[in-house]
Amino acid sequence: MTVVRYFVFGVSSLSFLLVSISGTTVSVAFPAITDHFHTSLIIAGWVLSINQLTATAIMPLAGKAGDIFGTRRAFLASIAVFTLGSLLAAVAPNIWLLIAARFVQAVGMGSFLPLGTAIVSDYFAEARQQAIGLFTSIMPIGMIIGPNLGGWLVEAFGWRSVFWLNIPLGVAVFTASFFLLRGKEGREKGHLDLTGAGLFTGSLSAFLIALTQLGHSRTGLSWTVSGLLLVLAVVAGYFFLKHERETEDPVIDLMVLKERPFLAANIFNLVYGISVLGVMAFIPLYATSVYGMSTLGSGLILTPRSIGTIVASTVTSLFLPKLGYRHPMLLGTGITVLTLVLLGLRLEGLEVLGLHLSGTVILVVIIFLSGIGMGITAPAANNACIELMPQRVATITGVRGMFRQSGSAISTAVITLVLQNWRGMGG
Repeated sequence: MTVVRYFVFGVSSLSFLLVSISGTTVSVAFPAITDHFHTSLIIAGWVLSINQLTATAIMPLAGKAGDIFGTRRAFLASIAVFTLGSLLAAVAPNIWLLIAARFVQAVGMGSFLPLGTAIVSDYFAEARQQAIGLFTSIMPIGMIIGPNLGGWLVEAFGWRSVFWLNIPLGVAVFTASFFLLRGKEGREKGHLDLTGAGLFTGSLSAFLIALTQLGHSRTGLSWTVSGLLLVLAVVAGYFFLKHERETEDPVIDLMVLKERPFLAANIFNLVYGISVLGVMAFIPLYATSVYGMSTLGSGLILTPRSIGTIVASTVTSLFLPKLGYRHPMLLGTGITVLTLVLLGLRLEGLEVLGLHLSGTVILVVIIFLSGIGMGITAPAANNACIELMPQRVATITGVRGMFRQSGSAISTAVITLVLQNWRGMGG
């Protein structure tokens, strides 16, 4: 049984590694995609935003699907959908079909975290905190492989190669999962709250599209459309909350969120997604635009962050039962905020102990420090509140991911809006 458990951990980790590699390679390819289709940053930004938005809505549904239909079945379906989306993205002839393909891809990607976490939790019940912490620590490994591999692929074969890469990897993970994974069957009765997920997605989509429209607003009609979209976002949000209070199987259990630990943890994840995850997606663009790095160099610049995250998250995961959640979350967040401030200062050169540090070296140090902060924060944030309802790990993880990805999607839309207008003013 012990050997089987480690096989299960390995297969689940492979899926998470695939998500990490895919996400970081697309971030590196983002400038090339923008140039290839001769489109604005605001439109191209939806290549990133649609992925985050869709994953946001899918996470709680995937968690619930795992609890109802069984984690193995739902897990295999998610891998198949992700691989299909990657194929569609690789052959997309225009920016709009690429965005649509990223939507399909995200349906699979958004399912990996809650389902994989539930699988690991089932097989390592006696050491759940450490197992989940180590499982989520797999992502930084992909964050090392992805940017470096992505930078090389884009320069050698073009941006489409980052999507072609996912296809053999997806097939390999599906095959390994099919033969090795023995997930438990469904343990709950109920149905998927597609109406709630649709209302939530509609509200968030209308809000993000309104931000996109604001970037192009030059006439009274454009401002009117933006205003109407914002009103639509509020209305859809109201009906979403109303529906969730009345339905029997809500996508977000509002009664659970009334519990202070759950509410606090999810507010933290929302803010973390806004302030950290969305910003970090633009580090390759920041490196090429501000520091004049090549595409390959912008990929390499993410490696220090991944190394810092791996070291810090591994150590934090092992000591999490003694440390608790509060102190690692506060410490890691404080370090991360410091790095964001340093990035905003754009330090181009410093003298330290008689040594001149160039802007690139300083950027590497800041990125490494951000990895330390994220590595300390992630295991604690990922485990917070799970012990209160261990029988519903997939559902809780899905809701947590929904809040985090919502913050990331909002942040991405706002950043692209700011960058587009900054360029328009000659910044």
